[in-house]
Amino acid sequence: MPAIPVSDVDLYTTEARIDPYEIYAGLRALGPVVHLSRYDLYALPRYDEVRAALLDWPTFSSARGVFVDPDVNDALSGITLCSDPPEHTAMRSVLGRPLRPGDLRELTPRIEAEADRVVERLVGRGAFEVVTELAEHLPMTVVSDLVGLPDRGRAKMLEWAAAVWDTQGPADDRAAAAGPIVADFLEFAANDAVPGRLDPQGWAARLYAAADRGEIPREKCPGMMLDYVVPSLDTTILAITGLIALFAEHPEQWDLLRADRSLIPHAINESLRVESPVPQFSRVLTEDHEIGGFPLAAGSRVALLFACANRDERHYPHPARFDITRRPSDHLAFGHGEHVCVGMNLARLEMGALLERLAERVARFEIRERRPMINNGLRGLERLDVTVETAS
Repeated sequence: MPAIPVSDVDLYTTEARIDPYEIYAGLRALGPVVHLSRYDLYALPRYDEVRAALLDWPTFSSARGVFVDPDVNDALSGITLCSDPPEHTAMRSVLGRPLRPGDLRELTPRIEAEADRVVERLVGRGAFEVVTELAEHLPMTVVSDLVGLPDRGRAKMLEWAAAVWDTQGPADDRAAAAGPIVADFLEFAANDAVPGRLDPQGWAARLYAAADRGEIPREKCPGMMLDYVVPSLDTTILAITGLIALFAEHPEQWDLLRADRSLIPHAINESLRVESPVPQFSRVLTEDHEIGGFPLAAGSRVALLFACANRDERHYPHPARFDITRRPSDHLAFGHGEHVCVGMNLARLEMGALLERLAERVARFEIRERRPMINNGLRGLERLDVTVETAS
């Protein structure tokens, strides 16, 4: 039986966090599974294997953590992200209630009204910074309000979320700097974000209400705050920013969308495929398992490279091309299967509301300046300054 291909590439250098795509292409060329010797991970770089792993949660378990560093995996053991059914199913059911279709329909007018306000104001100025002025607006004015944390929590949500993502990688300097910030969040979740201090109508308060009904253990509630604070902010902010950058770089695609608004859902999917905000999570094999003809032993940690798989030429023709007519509804940026992103429909709602209004008012975006985000668990832009040509 052939040996598993080995690579010593480091996915966590600054250069790799900014532009990993040459590295990804090299990993895909090596095979369906590659041993990353620096971190003793078995990476799945191709689409079919990543999708199959996501659908096979009994074999590819999340219960021993989904990050790289063993200490972080131990510390976050038992949170929704780091659990398997039936425990995961119970927690996910509670978390997802405010995000059901009926609840999102009720929320839609509020999101659309905020999108109207922010787009009219920014486009009227002719230039703006996308991350802080546009992309953060809906998550921070609507979503943070809905979560219902005390004031200190709302003010620090972005800082806490970015720090949690920084602990997703190895125990490097970025993770070390993030450690005290994550500890501050966990202390807040345990001691401040509790009944009596939470908005009684907010999503966070509903966690404790579910615990009082016996649906989840009460001790799970502080850790489950992560699921409302972390995924609802940075990933959506990066996705919105990435959308604008791609349309600025590909004005012919913006023309297509402006001419046919039915392309908006496909544009969202295509942007997430081309620039996936969450490049990877890991799993642990619960039994000996063969991938693409290569045997892996039980207990092996396997990195599922979503961003790499989303550019797999075996699945998507011309994968580096941004093409909003492609309709890639099967992309893996939200995950798939049991752990598919619980808030993905909210993210789509926010992105779609902004695109609808920008398409009415903007003929062209032009990038003046951009600065990449350097984070162990996220990829995208930290800053994007644009000017806009208004539609006549």
